Amino acid sequence: MTDTLRLVTRGSALARRQAETVRDALTSRRRDVEIREVETRGDQIPDELIHRLGRTGAFVRALDEEVLDGDADLAVHSLKDVPTEEMGDLVIAGVPERAPAGDVVVHPDGLGIEDLPPGSVVGTASLRRTAQIKAARPDLEVEPIRGNVDTRIEKLLAPGLQAEHEERLIASGEASAATAERSEIAETLPAGEKVLDAGDREDEEDEADDDDDDEFDLSVEEWFDSLSELERGAMEREVETTYDALVLAEAGLRRSDLYHRVGTTRLPRDEYVPAAGQGAMAVTATDPDVVETVRKAVDHPRSRVETTVERTVLAGLNGGCIAPIGVNAMVQGEHVHVAARVLSTDGTEEVADTRDLPVTTHAKAAEAFAADLAERGAAELVEQAREEADDA
Repeated sequence: MTDTLRLVTRGSALARRQAETVRDALTSRRRDVEIREVETRGDQIPDELIHRLGRTGAFVRALDEEVLDGDADLAVHSLKDVPTEEMGDLVIAGVPERAPAGDVVVHPDGLGIEDLPPGSVVGTASLRRTAQIKAARPDLEVEPIRGNVDTRIEKLLAPGLQAEHEERLIASGEASAATAERSEIAETLPAGEKVLDAGDREDEEDEADDDDDDEFDLSVEEWFDSLSELERGAMEREVETTYDALVLAEAGLRRSDLYHRVGTTRLPRDEYVPAAGQGAMAVTATDPDVVETVRKAVDHPRSRVETTVERTVLAGLNGGCIAPIGVNAMVQGEHVHVAARVLSTDGTEEVADTRDLPVTTHAKAAEAFAADLAERGAAELVEQAREEADDA
């Protein structure tokens, strides 16, 4: 084992934050750590949905190969991205204390999933979340969205902020650029149709706009200066899909310091069962001395037991990231309470159950639970999802 541990991570802000957490834990035990960023396949194909990137591990394998090749000593991942299949001598050396495992709805006004009007567009990149939303609210539209946590939120906020910006420009008489753009659009429309420019709107809404100065108590410049960095990023973003809400992992929002900067509502974990390992990190290594060092520095026993149960159930169902599977475990005294929910991709069929497993035999008991779910129809749902993915 080298004096300075070489740690590899993805380059996203969230991945860096997770890597720094592990580095700080190791540094507290007088180990020097050097962090290096590595691009993964998932980073190289930003417009593809995660479940279409091929085998599980699109955001993981490039990092682990660095460790297996001896070019790094350890890698830090989001545990839900780590395949359940073994990869040579690589082991999960440490599972730090888990963050909240559940999902949240992100909405500009803080609305929950049950409060969204019919036809609202919800963005997610997850097969599991898509199926669970469709099962609970078939009247909503679920559309794919990719990108880092801050990118997704910017895509959500962009249309509303940009519309408000234009309204403020119109009210202040500074909308000449917007007017010119609308004139260009008007030239392409059929005869008899027109696009209202800033002047048209002011003429038609004079009475309603008499108190514009009162409605907008800040000038355009003052309003823009009052925006957060996240909101300013949204102002510059072009979006193809207008989202009314997003569903994201609470842990990612918290680790990105965004949880209290946007309106969020927690989803109940008994209905919106999280992905196996969600909210947890994994530190992978091969060298026995490094494994022991990481284990002593960061491994959290309760989080290790819970995620072992979840990943054992996931492996038993052979679903990976190809099927809508939620598995969540919580240590409760001498038992591990585990909930599992396997759905069809459209959310119309499902096999779900809960069980209390003995802590002392949690891994074996989780295998039996997975086998029972498979026999009750979960295996057919997983195979159906795999066939749909192959066709796509």
